[in-house]
Amino acid sequence: MRVGVLVEHRQANVRDITFELLTKARELGDTIAIILSQKGEDLAQKLKGFVSQVVTVDDDRFTNFNPEYYRIGLKSLVETEKLDLILLGQTAFGVDLAPALAQDLKVPIATDCIEVKIEGDRLITTRNIYGGKINCDIAIKRTPAVLTLRPATFQPQRTELPLEIKKTESSLREEIDYRRFLEFVEAKVGEVDITKSDVIVAVGRGIREEKNLPMIQELADALGGVVACTRPIVDSGWLPKDRQVGSSGKTVKPKLYLAIGVSGAFQHTMGMRGSGTIIAVNKDPEAPIFNEADYGIVDDLFKVVPILKEKIKELRA
Repeated sequence: MRVGVLVEHRQANVRDITFELLTKARELGDTIAIILSQKGEDLAQKLKGFVSQVVTVDDDRFTNFNPEYYRIGLKSLVETEKLDLILLGQTAFGVDLAPALAQDLKVPIATDCIEVKIEGDRLITTRNIYGGKINCDIAIKRTPAVLTLRPATFQPQRTELPLEIKKTESSLREEIDYRRFLEFVEAKVGEVDITKSDVIVAVGRGIREEKNLPMIQELADALGGVVACTRPIVDSGWLPKDRQVGSSGKTVKPKLYLAIGVSGAFQHTMGMRGSGTIIAVNKDPEAPIFNEADYGIVDDLFKVVPILKEKIKELRA
């Protein structure tokens, strides 16, 4: 199977989702990274170790994302490279582009996939349905097909691969004026960007009152991490929206995720499953968060957190 991965880039940087897609694509078959950009070769060098074949289409109209130009450019490459599968991220980038691309190619599409595998001659994708309460498998009977994969679902893995870069002529012939890129506006980040932290201490409803939050902050400081939370904490106004993890918040994948008093509702766990190590503290042994955790402590957080904080300080000293 020939698998094409569209490289997502912004402001001359390759987005993390690209490395996740390339890692998964290598499991499925012969992988080709597709770069639509003005300086494709520069971006291609950043993919070294993740893919051996890169196809670049240099055109200044690809510098900033415009789904109309990308749709035309990608459609042409799918046909010339005879791709069986096209992978994009379930991001603002992929959500905008994938349906139009599938319509243009007249091929099947599956979005927000959390798993992709080949069984015999069938391509099987797994998706969450009913708000994440159920996982369902979808069989795609014909190819090519377009899939979008959920970010922070697959762990990027670098390997020893030679890098071969092939330049292809742009298929863009006309200017598109009904949809234009105007400017890039960086989203405002609060005093803490939880998506960049290697250590996150997340707090849930079990904290009971806002006055107990400083205890969690002290633990996060001892670990050299940041405090995040579930939606009820934001709804109560105890922490700002940019600290929320979950389907209506942010997706994170730190090296360590410590869940304190978090029940583990699926809306929350959807945003933190990609974490390296997950530790949960909850007095309810049946709490769903223990299904996600690598390690669990069944006890009252108000007993556990002070002890953890002191032990960590001792070790650091």
